[in-house]
Amino acid sequence: MIGAVLAGGRGRRFGGDKLLYKINGRPLILYTIERLETAKRIDEVILVASKNNAEKLKRLGYRVVVDNLLIGPMGGVYTALSLGDAFVVAGDMPLLVPEFVDYIIEEFENSGKIACVPRWENGYLEPLHAAYSRAFREILGEKIKTGNYALNRAIREVNPCYLPIESLPGEWRESFFNVNTREDLGRIQKG
Repeated sequence: MIGAVLAGGRGRRFGGDKLLYKINGRPLILYTIERLETAKRIDEVILVASKNNAEKLKRLGYRVVVDNLLIGPMGGVYTALSLGDAFVVAGDMPLLVPEFVDYIIEEFENSGKIACVPRWENGYLEPLHAAYSRAFREILGEKIKTGNYALNRAIREVNPCYLPIESLPGEWRESFFNVNTREDLGRIQKG
């Protein structure tokens, strides 16, 4: 199972490349990568970058694949799945819970479904904290051809394995925290 860290965003709300923004002397994305690496069911961590930041990200020492589609998260997931089944996470999720990652992958493997996605009671999905089969890439390819880049819609159409978040350990929810603004950095700097 590949651990794919999506790192192609432009960080508009943050005001710059937030993934390389240093917190306690280390780039934000390294917090995400290191937690993902400690998940027992992750075999290799790769970074999915845009052509604009690929060279900078290569300096971190991880395999970088370039998403040339530039259509948002769907393009990143599509690119990651070219390498095989993947647990996909956003690069700005520094509080990932490795046990939760392992749980999702285990549920994905046991379900035999094309995707396994955490879902809130109100129906909201966490598509950038989910496991996908390489076979999902074909479905995404069809969506991309028609200009339909809504990842959530594509997920809902494939009868995925849903994990009801409210029935999972409460402390796992911090895994979904992502940095959008500089104010959000306080949660990591305290650590």
